[in-house]
Amino acid sequence: MTPQIVHTEGESNTSDARKAWLKKSIGPKSKPLLARDSEAFLHQSLSSPCVSTIAKADGIWIEDKDGHRFMDFHGNSVHHIGYGHPKLIAAIKAQLDDLPFAPRRFTNDPAVELAEKLAEIAPGDLSKILFTTGGSDANEVALKIARAATGRFKTVSFWDAFHGAGLGASSVGGEATFRSHIAGPLLPGTEHIAPFHPTRCPYGHKTLEASATACANMLDYVLEREGDVSAVIAEAMRAVPIVPPPGFWKAIRAICDKHGALLILDEIPTGLGKTGKMFCCEHDEIVPDILTVGKALGGGILPIAACIVRPELDVCGDFAIGHYTHEKNPVTARAALTTIQIIQEDGLVERAAELGDYALAKLHNQLDDLSIVADIRGRGLMFGVEIVNNNTDKTPDVARAEKIYYACLEAGLSYKISQGSVLTLSPPLTISREDLDVALDIVIAAIKDETV
Repeated sequence: MTPQIVHTEGESNTSDARKAWLKKSIGPKSKPLLARDSEAFLHQSLSSPCVSTIAKADGIWIEDKDGHRFMDFHGNSVHHIGYGHPKLIAAIKAQLDDLPFAPRRFTNDPAVELAEKLAEIAPGDLSKILFTTGGSDANEVALKIARAATGRFKTVSFWDAFHGAGLGASSVGGEATFRSHIAGPLLPGTEHIAPFHPTRCPYGHKTLEASATACANMLDYVLEREGDVSAVIAEAMRAVPIVPPPGFWKAIRAICDKHGALLILDEIPTGLGKTGKMFCCEHDEIVPDILTVGKALGGGILPIAACIVRPELDVCGDFAIGHYTHEKNPVTARAALTTIQIIQEDGLVERAAELGDYALAKLHNQLDDLSIVADIRGRGLMFGVEIVNNNTDKTPDVARAEKIYYACLEAGLSYKISQGSVLTLSPPLTISREDLDVALDIVIAAIKDETV
């Protein structure tokens, strides 16, 4: 008998709560398309069957075929500048007229300009670039570079982490949803350790700081015992979200240097201003050896990601590590350049910091005393509320979190559930204070309704 997977990301699309939502809330125009989607696409967790349809996407809003509108606080982390930004659309249209495609053996102005811009805004001396069409591939490239540069193949990463759906990315990832029930082995040498956690520390500690110290000590121990690890790969801030305490990444940086392992930081969901810094690792005042970025880089319209490395890691010139058909696509490059321009010119990094502080303060003020709320945490405009049975044993309450989620969806707010019971809220950086307040009030009301 196949064991039941315990999913650690997203509301399950096979749950009774999802079935009840579809029966109650899907309108007559959306229902046929959902049926066609279910018939046409391979089924997998978190995707088909889908939660609803989308007919329009504009700013912070998505709208289904029946006219139901939702503020989108998920967006797969692509919508930093909102959906359909007019400046971005105009730039893409102009680029299509100017140069629509470039074979990868030929270069072009937008691709080179984007590489130069990423080197300019990346922390420290990170300055050599390779573009891919998605974040998973960017992490695969990072792993190849680490092998080539160190002459080693092993990695250490964290359970519960997500680094993409490719075979290598799934191997270093730590979520059962993306690792289990695939026949045969994943990549060899992909060691994992338990992460730190503010409410359910795998090491048995009661505080985030003590949990993080134990995690760092375990990494030091594993790297010492293995002796030949090429790289440590991790999310700069776990997008569940869990904020690392001060000093954690400096300790990890020192441990990697001590054992000759490279440090790869995955900033695919957190980069480009989401956390109130251009890159999340800037909060922690460290520079990784390799940084990956994607998702929002294409402005919520086109797929593009990048692997950014220190210049001394440009060691793969005699062989190939990632020749992608759209590697130097001038249209996707123009989209990314324009996205960065909008983020910088409109002060969206600073805006994320300001609105994030406001949102966290409001959530703490309204929810801190509730027994079903174990933690409220985040950085910038990526924050979350952890729902539990009660605040004494802090057991995740997956069923209650799903009830809250569908109540919010009914009220016009979409987001995702992480780690089974963390309401994870990630609005566009362009959101107004007024719309943010409306969304927060929806979440607060739904949680309080479940407390009564």
